[in-house]
Amino acid sequence: MDILTPNKVALALGGILAVFHFLWSVLVAFGWAQWAIDWVFRLHFITPPFTVDLFSLKLAVGLIVMTFVVGYVVGWAFAVVWNKLQE
Repeated sequence: MDILTPNKVALALGGILAVFHFLWSVLVAFGWAQWAIDWVFRLHFITPPFTVDLFSLKLAVGLIVMTFVVGYVVGWAFAVVWNKLQE
């Protein structure tokens, strides 16, 4: 099996999570997030229990940065463990 580059895996996973949460922030900013979250819950046969709050740029940036960092750490750890298991 191939050896993974921890930094590349970390950037990829962090970037994917950041992009998803950026898109969520866009939905909130345009007022479409409540419809989206209600739809997802109903697809799972769940009565929607949450109300989406008003958009805040400060919270949106925090969300995107936090999810990137968490994704980076998880991706890096995954690559390191994967490489150790390949030895």
